[in-house]
Amino acid sequence: MHTLDAQTLALSTALEQALVELNPRGMTALRSQLEPGYCARAALRLWNNRQGTILIGTGFPVANTFETDGPAGAMALYSALTELGAEVWIAGPPSLAAVLANSHRVIALDAAVNSTQAELCKTFIERIEPDLIVSIEVPGAAEDGCYYNIRGVDISAQVRNFEEFMRQGNCPVIGIGDGGNEAGMGNIDAFAAALPIRPAVSRCDELVVADVSNWGGYALVAMLQYWSGKPFLENLLETPLLAWLVDHGAVDGVTHQTQPTEDGLNEGSGNQIIARLLKHINGAREAL
Repeated sequence: MHTLDAQTLALSTALEQALVELNPRGMTALRSQLEPGYCARAALRLWNNRQGTILIGTGFPVANTFETDGPAGAMALYSALTELGAEVWIAGPPSLAAVLANSHRVIALDAAVNSTQAELCKTFIERIEPDLIVSIEVPGAAEDGCYYNIRGVDISAQVRNFEEFMRQGNCPVIGIGDGGNEAGMGNIDAFAAALPIRPAVSRCDELVVADVSNWGGYALVAMLQYWSGKPFLENLLETPLLAWLVDHGAVDGVTHQTQPTEDGLNEGSGNQIIARLLKHINGAREAL
């Protein structure tokens, strides 16, 4: 069993810093409110459930489709955890579930935020019995119960409520977000309230913040590589996930353009952060 020794926590802290260095949405300030080592703590929950069932929720609605940020990180986690032996499911809006269905176990969240959604969640929870839930770039309800995008626009009518799985799952939850309006961000809601957003209030057992939510997912994959020695990040560098998602209907969540970018950043930014994460974990492994 892996433990969170001093070297592992130092690696985790280095990854956490790398995830927020661009700081387009104030995540550096939110990171300062979290106990260092959260990437390692979250990844250890994944590692300890690598023979169990893990449910990943993603898919932020934008421009009548889904954005590139979130699904790529979910797919990276799905691939790594599946290789480690877990039964992994991805839950998302119907448009996303449809494009993933041929290669992933999927749950289509085909009901809006209402009692029907609660029944849908109950049915699937009873069916798959998840040991762990991961929420990556999932809309989180604000204090008034409505869902808002980064511009403060009420998008409740478009949201397929993954938070219901988080409430009913009866298992630990990892939250990953990059703006403060994502599910799980209630862990630091007092600080997120200072941002120009309508912050989410739902909480999670371990929160990971990043400049781009995909990158938080990649950091957890990096920790899994550190422990397993499997080349998950090298495989990611060779897999054009963003281009594949755009070819299947995704858009950049900030520009709303059909281009393989995340949150308005330059093309290739995701690969640059993966390369940095890889450098950190290779250095840590060499020091073992």
